[in-house]
Amino acid sequence: MAPEDHEGATSLLQSFERRFLAARALPSFPWQSLEEKLREPSGSELLLAILQKTVKHPVCVQHLPSVRYARCFLSKLIKKHEAVPTEPLDALYEALAEVLMAKESTQCHRSYLLPSGDSVTLSESTAIVSHGTTGLLTWDAALYLAEWAIGNPAAFAGRTVLELGSGAGLTGLAICKACHPRAFVFSDCHGRVLEQLRGNVLLNGFSLELHTPTHPGSPKVTVAELDWDKVTASQLSSFQADVVIAADVLYCGEVTLSLVRVLKMLTDCQRRTTPDVYVAYTIRSHDTGKLFVTELDRAGISWEEVPPHASKLFPYEEHSAVVILKLVLNVHHGVRRRLEK
Repeated sequence: MAPEDHEGATSLLQSFERRFLAARALPSFPWQSLEEKLREPSGSELLLAILQKTVKHPVCVQHLPSVRYARCFLSKLIKKHEAVPTEPLDALYEALAEVLMAKESTQCHRSYLLPSGDSVTLSESTAIVSHGTTGLLTWDAALYLAEWAIGNPAAFAGRTVLELGSGAGLTGLAICKACHPRAFVFSDCHGRVLEQLRGNVLLNGFSLELHTPTHPGSPKVTVAELDWDKVTASQLSSFQADVVIAADVLYCGEVTLSLVRVLKMLTDCQRRTTPDVYVAYTIRSHDTGKLFVTELDRAGISWEEVPPHASKLFPYEEHSAVVILKLVLNVHHGVRRRLEK
């Protein structure tokens, strides 16, 4: 195999691996590139390698994604294989038979590979809206913020981090595993989200026992119930956060106003220094973020847009436009920069 062909096959394998483990939509997979590779003499070897990187991946074997998802994936993989004049691969049909015998669940697992070789695995709902909330899923801004954090570990190393609206927990767990914070506080207000969040923290090897890190250098991890409409300044101050983060929490005007209220409260907490704040959100319309920055200005909270990063550690929608704002809660410092239209 020529070097460029080997490089192309490696890239294709990585794309299938990361997308399958994260259970991304099947149309987003590079099927056309696979079709081209299957016409080569090494096509069957590539299919077997894809099988090992997806359904047979050690992470997947331990934490299976949706049974329906795995069935649809294997069916499409077999269809691509059968379109090429070659010998049938028993391993593909055997894998499909195993999946067909598995029992479907309302929960599935999504896994995200980290540069260290470690992974973050989440138990998530198979429905977009479940138990009256969208917080049981991982959204694109959470992935984008996690990528940025992994590329900027100094912003979190040795510090106490408070996450507002943690949802399934992807961003926080990635920071805990890759950025070495001293402590990390996950928070949310929905009972079912909190239950799942605690389960995901434990699933990834962290303890929720106070002052009991899982191993030397591991952060102290807690999960807190935090209702933005009821939280007090003293409760926020008790977290002693050096960094505050939030991702994809600007999904309606009411929630946006509540978030700004919490951020203003952090400014008013009696501390010598205020925390660094990073808020990431996906631009879904022209008005997305407009209310947020308007209310930040009204509250006297300075902000600047974090330069976009090109890193694509995690698979998410190719055309997602995600913005990260760094807020400066000390109103005497910082820069206010308008978002580009």
